[in-house]
Amino acid sequence: MNLLTTMITITIALSVVLMLISHLLPDMSPDFQKLSPYECGFDPMCSARLPFSLHFFLVAILFLLFDLEIALLFPLPWADQLPSATTPYIYTLFLIILLGGGLMYEWLQGGLDWAK
Repeated sequence: MNLLTTMITITIALSVVLMLISHLLPDMSPDFQKLSPYECGFDPMCSARLPFSLHFFLVAILFLLFDLEIALLFPLPWADQLPSATTPYIYTLFLIILLGGGLMYEWLQGGLDWAK
């Protein structure tokens, strides 16, 4: 067997074993005591859940998207060593135009305005 077949077999076997284990383990339903925050044995004075800004979440998702774009562009300097060096550059240009258009759309819709 070659390496790829071995890795696929191990991955599938591990996935099946983990799914079986998750179905065989008992269902753990947390009660009120486990869901309440610990405050030295006293009842909590207020909610421990802080309000979450949806706007911050959207900006964080945009940051992760563009951070992933930069990670996809890292192997680009080695693209000129390929037999057809223009193809990766065309794909990269398409990716940059697509994400730049998405950024412009988000900007024009007001999704990047921090103070609303």
